[in-house]
Amino acid sequence: MFRMIKPVVAAALMVFSGVSAFAADMVEPPIVEAPPYQEPAPDFGGWYIRGDLDYHWANLRGSEYITYGGCCVDPGSNSLDGDLDGAFSLGGGIGYQITNYLRTDVTADYWFDSDFTGSTIGTNGVSGDASSFSSWLLLANAYADLGTYYGFTPYVGAGIGGARIKWDDLHNTIGPVTTVHEGAENWRFAWALMAGTAYCLTDNLKLDVGYRFSHINGGRMFELADVTGPGFDNGFNVHEARAGLRYQFGGDTGCGVPPAPYEPEPVTPVYK
Repeated sequence: MFRMIKPVVAAALMVFSGVSAFAADMVEPPIVEAPPYQEPAPDFGGWYIRGDLDYHWANLRGSEYITYGGCCVDPGSNSLDGDLDGAFSLGGGIGYQITNYLRTDVTADYWFDSDFTGSTIGTNGVSGDASSFSSWLLLANAYADLGTYYGFTPYVGAGIGGARIKWDDLHNTIGPVTTVHEGAENWRFAWALMAGTAYCLTDNLKLDVGYRFSHINGGRMFELADVTGPGFDNGFNVHEARAGLRYQFGGDTGCGVPPAPYEPEPVTPVYK
């Protein structure tokens, strides 16, 4: 029986010796620890320029004028009622993308002539009145971008600034007689609220479509002629449909492909 055990033990010892020799020949690979994943540093701070085209509807909030008496004219304060036609405007500006969710810019828009037609009721009867106004609107704006989804970035914003209102001469006609009042030009306080969405056309270029509500304070409308004037408007509420382009110089525009998370390369054991 012992004669049978000896060969088995010898064979087991030979196998064990071979495994030990093979294990000794294998080189353990160094332990490589992957660095902890870190979010890429924010790449904010992009300057941008913009150009805009809009069509606006200005609602005149009423107007009034002063009369000093005379032939067939009652002294006092009188109202001039009327409506304004819509008109186009062009604008531009420069801005800064502070973060992915906050940006600010300054804008200048020129509103082309918007025709005014109105009437007054006086001692001499009903008059027909005609004029027009144009304006420069200068605003400092701040916007909250609400995230980018499939290339679309909705936003809301607000602005504050001033408007340079220029009224053309007012033509007041009663029967065959027309009196011309020189139009006034002056600066007024203005503010605006806006909402819209931008769409990524390229990594740096966006199409911006939105709505803006602007309020402009009242001021002088026309000057004295004969015994009537000056006149004052009570300001405007303006509704604007806007479209434009924004081009950003560097920084994170939100339009590029986000970086892939870090994944360490697989380590293969080395044998010798």
